[in-house]
Amino acid sequence: MKLNQLTIPCRNIENSIHFYKKLGFQLIVYTKSHYARFIAPDKQASFSLHISDNPSTENGIWIYFECDHLDEKVRELIHVGIEFEELPNDKPWLWREARLKDLDGNILILYFAGENRMNPPWRINSF
Repeated sequence: MKLNQLTIPCRNIENSIHFYKKLGFQLIVYTKSHYARFIAPDKQASFSLHISDNPSTENGIWIYFECDHLDEKVRELIHVGIEFEELPNDKPWLWREARLKDLDGNILILYFAGENRMNPPWRINSF
């Protein structure tokens, strides 16, 4: 089984499209009234946006986007006006992460984990 995509609620589809395009995602489907779908720069995953009157709960949705060159990517995004709540830093779970929120308060985490993404030292081995 493969994770194909996820759908993120948003209040304003036009503004959200602009935001995610600025992050580097390519718009591949767009129905002007309520839906947009993007493909990731590596063309391996997609996600969509849909209109919602109440898109975010207190903590919203947390979405992780893996970046091979995290610090460089964050510098590029800051240069085009993206604001981060947390700049790249090393986490105790052995990932390097930077955090920001989209226009509806969903938490976006850009990260690099390398081998620790799927094989952390504490991984449970199943037989």
